[in-house]
Amino acid sequence: HVQLVESGGDSVQAGGSLRLSCVDSGYVYKDKCMAWFRQAPGKEREGVAATSPGGGSAYLDSVRGRVTVSRDNAKSALYLQMNSLKPEDTGMYYCATDPARDACFSRWKNKEYNYWGQGTQVTVS
Repeated sequence: HVQLVESGGDSVQAGGSLRLSCVDSGYVYKDKCMAWFRQAPGKEREGVAATSPGGGSAYLDSVRGRVTVSRDNAKSALYLQMNSLKPEDTGMYYCATDPARDACFSRWKNKEYNYWGQGTQVTVS
């Protein structure tokens, strides 16, 4: 079964950088959508970045230019390099996957991914 494990969250000062990692240890679906979401206290969960099996990507407007999403299909891993971090980037970051490879970005916008990790906390002060 799908089992997503995130790591890399930390407390950093504004302007700093973090690299989040996610591994799908269950590795059920080879060609799948993979994405990062985040949720700040008292706010709705929002999509940060997404990737498709074909290599396409999408970003939340407020992080574009500061964040890079990448994936290693051989390792079934997903990464999120975050630079120039701001306090508003604070939140729990979740890795998510979905087998609907032709609807990666629409399902990301609608937060409809099927499989979710437990999250890793990012705090920017």
